[in-house]
Amino acid sequence: MASYAGIGSRKTPEEILKIFEYLGGYFAARGVLLRSGAAAGADSAFERGCDRLHGPKEIYLPWKSFNGNDSDLILKNPIPEDVEKLSIHYHPNWYALKPAAKKLIARDAYQILGMDLNSPVNFVICYTTGGRVDGGTGQAIRIAMDHGIPVINAGAYPDLGDFKEKVNEIVKGTIYYPS
Repeated sequence: MASYAGIGSRKTPEEILKIFEYLGGYFAARGVLLRSGAAAGADSAFERGCDRLHGPKEIYLPWKSFNGNDSDLILKNPIPEDVEKLSIHYHPNWYALKPAAKKLIARDAYQILGMDLNSPVNFVICYTTGGRVDGGTGQAIRIAMDHGIPVINAGAYPDLGDFKEKVNEIVKGTIYYPS
């Protein structure tokens, strides 16, 4: 089954959230699995779109009921050794993080590589301010890029038309966005 990670900043602009929610529904209608993390902003927009059409999804939580989400894909406590090693490898300052932040960051590995850490998504659609590779989304982007997974970061496109074109190129089809 094809899959993608729909992730991003809690501060994603409203016009991009609308596009993400639309894309969540678009991919759900085609049976493309969403992987995300239930964070406010971009993650929630993709999930809303996916849910509207009852699409397949894997929502990875750092702890039970994170942001009111009822997913049962909850990061174990303590963080599993394989996930922690991966997180340490990709995070620039892992040891400075508090335990809760480590759990938030560690779940990014599952969003990109799946629960077995060996089932990568086909592509990532995300938003970070100015297209930067920082924060939790930055961790996911670093993992994806190192695994050769295409990343389309809406924050890197000053013109949303260019962003939409790039999404179309990656999915090899024509997505007709609502106005």
